[in-house]
Amino acid sequence: MSVTERVQLVEALYSKLELEITAFQEQTKLGCVSGCGKCCNNPDIDASPLEFLPWAYHLYLKGKAEAILDQLNATTELTKCYIYHPFSEFEGDKGSCSDYKHRGLICRLFGFGATKDKYGKLRLATCKIIKEGQKVNFDQSTILINEGLPVPIFTDYYMNLSQIDFQLGNVVVPINKALKLALEEVLQYYAYRPLPEGHIDIV
Repeated sequence: MSVTERVQLVEALYSKLELEITAFQEQTKLGCVSGCGKCCNNPDIDASPLEFLPWAYHLYLKGKAEAILDQLNATTELTKCYIYHPFSEFEGDKGSCSDYKHRGLICRLFGFGATKDKYGKLRLATCKIIKEGQKVNFDQSTILINEGLPVPIFTDYYMNLSQIDFQLGNVVVPINKALKLALEEVLQYYAYRPLPEGHIDIV
């Protein structure tokens, strides 16, 4: 399967998830705090390269993939996700995603997706800020999802992702490593192939 086809399938999965999250938020009134980047300011978040394939692909089409890969390779210790941009060096937990449209699956699910405990009970995977700052809505949401309110489930979405590309979808590494592997996948694929139809040569 081509890179373009895989990107389209990942983006279709994200579109489906976006609809589910929007419906879930409308019912629960839960939401991230504006300008909060605490979870993004953490290099220990794990992800798969496949979930960032759309990000890498669109950078390649803009002619930026190689330069960004060089930046990632040249930085030995990133203290945050490469895509995350804090508002200032003094307030690392306040900022925004520099490419929100192409953020990964973990970025989309965290806060509004659920996991199952060993008893099969659904638990919303979210941050302390939401749990404590929106306690009433959070507690009510926990009750509702176990009474049947539809909620995106982590394992379901990651299983669907891995069905697009078993190898790339089942590699779980620190997020910045996932970004590197996604860029390498796209660059290797197009090393001896023409660009997708409709795109001019970027070399």
